[in-house]
Amino acid sequence: MTNIIRVLQLAWYETRELEIPLPDNWQIEICNMAGYNRPAMSRDQIKDCIVNPIGSAPIRELARDKNEVVVIFDDMTRVTRAADIVPFIMEELAAADIPDNKIRFICALGCHGAMNRLDFVKKLGEEIVAKFPIYNHNPFDNCIYVGITNRGTKISINAEVMKCDLKIAIGCITPHIMTGFGGGGKIMLPGVSSVETIESLHRLGIKVGQEHPDKAVVGMGIFDDNPMRFDIEEAATLAGLDVKIDCIVNSRGKTVAIFAGALIPAYAAGVQEAKAHYLTPRAEGKDIVIANTFAKANEAAIGLITAFPAVSSKGGDVVLICNAPEGQVTHYLMGSFGKTIGGNLRLQIGLPPYVNHLIVYTEYPDIAGGGYFEESDKVLLMNHWDDVLQVLQQFHGDNTKVAVYPNADIQYCV
Repeated sequence: MTNIIRVLQLAWYETRELEIPLPDNWQIEICNMAGYNRPAMSRDQIKDCIVNPIGSAPIRELARDKNEVVVIFDDMTRVTRAADIVPFIMEELAAADIPDNKIRFICALGCHGAMNRLDFVKKLGEEIVAKFPIYNHNPFDNCIYVGITNRGTKISINAEVMKCDLKIAIGCITPHIMTGFGGGGKIMLPGVSSVETIESLHRLGIKVGQEHPDKAVVGMGIFDDNPMRFDIEEAATLAGLDVKIDCIVNSRGKTVAIFAGALIPAYAAGVQEAKAHYLTPRAEGKDIVIANTFAKANEAAIGLITAFPAVSSKGGDVVLICNAPEGQVTHYLMGSFGKTIGGNLRLQIGLPPYVNHLIVYTEYPDIAGGGYFEESDKVLLMNHWDDVLQVLQQFHGDNTKVAVYPNADIQYCV
């Protein structure tokens, strides 16, 4: 076999390449996003973005005479390298004479499971964890009402966040399965909102989708008129988010651009660039689609949104690669918590009729994580690539057409 495909694995561990051997008589198409090999930013370039914000005074000016500061950051389902950014925020706060005991960090978990100290160190660095208190957001308690959006979503926000008179948040703009693109105000809703508020937002997305069956109004890369996006931006404004810092990342999860400043103008500029950066030519009519997840391997089901449309209407198979040593993320709203029970909006992705098999491949067996996929003989959980290849060769002969999405979890096609 001379076809050796290499895809990146383990974004939060010792990143490595997974070698995937395929028969040499198969036709392979590698579907990279536009900005996959864009170079990472230097420290000086990162600092320049932080100290020269978009549509806002510098952090050191905003911080002047403030009493309490919170730095909100995203969790391990996002590849944001916050540790590269935080030191420059700390320099700005020090320039405003904000004492260390007035600063705390809060992880915007939304309805995801709590992080631990090892996670905090990966995200923020050992020095920050040793020097400042780091808290997990709790969506089930200690949230306070701050207002209602034009679409009727009642917004309740983490009480510790609302005690602070300077709110700075760090996130990442990538395509999102419902809101079009992540980043921006999502750090507040769902990031540090109550479970009731988060559920209302998701039900809004379901409702508008049902109201417009012939037009996609929510979904991967669908942004400009997305009602969920409008709700999120209103929520962040009601909560008083002062500064948002958003990254755009390449195929290795490295930061290639930063948009920092006032929420609305900074996010608008970031999404404009993200639309081109993550855009991927759509593959069509494939017998096999291999969807690798890297940035969000612990939310691997996202990769299927990109993979399914590339399968031939005559029938084909999808291989979802999700090497996440920690397993699939705990999601209190959409996850499974037993064979027949789950969150109020339990997610089980169904296979389109033209997908013959979904092979979920991970070297770290996670049976419960398979609960994000429909219960069917068409869904195969496998932990050895030799077994995956053997099954694929049983189903497919010579000249099989294969598409490979190296970053299916953060790619979108139009």
